[in-house]
Amino acid sequence: MRTESSITKLQSLARFRKTRLWKSNIPLWCMFVPVLLYFIIFKYAPMGGIIIAFENYNLRQGMLHSPWAGLTYFEMLWRSPEFFRIFRNTLLLSILGFVIGFPFPIMLAVLLNELRRLWYKKLVQTLVYLPHFISMVIVTGIIVTVFASNGIVNEVLKTVFGQTEAYPFLYQVSSWLMIYFGSAIWQEAGFSAIIYLAALSAIDPHLYESAAMDGASKWKQIWHITLPGIRGTIIILLILHMGKLIDVGFDKVYMLSNAAVSDVADVFSTYIYRVGLQGGQFSITAALGLFESVIGLILVLSTNALARKFDRGLF
Repeated sequence: MRTESSITKLQSLARFRKTRLWKSNIPLWCMFVPVLLYFIIFKYAPMGGIIIAFENYNLRQGMLHSPWAGLTYFEMLWRSPEFFRIFRNTLLLSILGFVIGFPFPIMLAVLLNELRRLWYKKLVQTLVYLPHFISMVIVTGIIVTVFASNGIVNEVLKTVFGQTEAYPFLYQVSSWLMIYFGSAIWQEAGFSAIIYLAALSAIDPHLYESAAMDGASKWKQIWHITLPGIRGTIIILLILHMGKLIDVGFDKVYMLSNAAVSDVADVFSTYIYRVGLQGGQFSITAALGLFESVIGLILVLSTNALARKFDRGLF
């Protein structure tokens, strides 16, 4: 009887602790509910639109009553030569953007971490963070103003170097790509470096002092202390970035593209806008969007599986 009584008391005590824990966390749950609703309404509920990719969708009948088409639109994509062109362009912009842009926030964070004058460090941080908060319309407007035929760069080339004809920076594929990737680094590298700076703050300063006493140069300290100290953060962000590797985006590509560079500037997002929204072919663009999402999922799972072999997996 004493044993049963003790078990009952322990169960009652456990229930009391759980109840008290729930009550104490009510403010946290109240703050979490809007976030939960946001993801349900704007992230999970729209996933029901995937069904459009398998239907002969029309606005009159809606998603629930449109005729079933199966994999017809996926087959149309694979047979279309335009699909492979935009797939190639998307891979080109995304992979090059990743290879060029991913290391820059790391390098910027390491350089900012080495600054010792606090006022100068804050000034530089502010200057490199600001472009992230500028509207993409304004960013593209600045790019056009700077690199147009009558823009600032061409005027400088005419005045300083005596160039007679304006160089078409935005109408040559090579220069367009450099401007596209360079402006992306300028706009996003500073803000992306915040996470790495937070990770750098967790590194024990005594490690640097010990390395300096042993005669390690600044470069060796960065290579053997700084970079290994943020390795976990780099891998986590790499996994997250792989999920949107082929998601080039729409705003910047669309506003900077023109007929002269359409061979590289026409990507998934611009095709979906042109064919889906303007052309009214919702089913085929829904199929393309689903294809893009599946590729992103495969990349995330593959990268995470590779990272888990080194005990650095995200899940």
